[in-house]
Amino acid sequence: MSEAALLELRGIGKHFGRLAVLRGLDLDLHSGEIVGLIGANGAGKSTLLSIIAGLMPPSRGQRTFAGSEGVGRDERARFAVVSHTAQTYPRLTALENLELFAKLRAQAGGHNEALRPTLDRLGLGYAADRQAGTFSRGMLQRLALARALLGRPEMLLLDEPFTALDRPGRTLLATVLAQERDRGAAILLISHDLEALVSVADRVVLLEGGVIAGDVARAPGGDTFAERVRSLAGRMPAVGAEAHA
Repeated sequence: MSEAALLELRGIGKHFGRLAVLRGLDLDLHSGEIVGLIGANGAGKSTLLSIIAGLMPPSRGQRTFAGSEGVGRDERARFAVVSHTAQTYPRLTALENLELFAKLRAQAGGHNEALRPTLDRLGLGYAADRQAGTFSRGMLQRLALARALLGRPEMLLLDEPFTALDRPGRTLLATVLAQERDRGAAILLISHDLEALVSVADRVVLLEGGVIAGDVARAPGGDTFAERVRSLAGRMPAVGAEAHA
């Protein structure tokens, strides 16, 4: 892509004591692009996501989002994170969970979508007034994504979003992610589910040895994309060499 990247990582390193998890990693993420991130358990994928989200500082290197190296309130209002745990309030209803988050985003200057239509979009309209504590794992995953979409984020960071979803739920999620990409959002998606990645990603990158060790992009027609992604995944070791995922 010729336009400037929304997110630029240059020389990102992360050490935990003597353990080097990331070792000079470079990565670009553009608006209107879905990038799948794969790697063995312990390769540093969630560590990288935390650095991108500003939840953890890198030991070295430069992280630039929309031209800014800072991760202040204004920057945080422009992206959203969905972790591998839903992190919802079980005693609040689905609608109340969204209402709470919408108020917090409004205080941070963020834009908010209408609440019930957002739940409808994620197939949760029928459960809007049910406590989140009664939800299945897959429903909680969709609620977490609905919460993230409220802000109409410029960047979405997703850690194993297909986990616990049944096939209709996976299809719905793929549709929503494609809609967000078409809206112009930049999406970074961690997943061990190669089938799901192939269905939605424009590009898949391999994190290995603390750097991006491979990159496969969807070509016009895309006939060999799935095969090339499987080949890339085949380079992963059976057991991750790092101590942090």
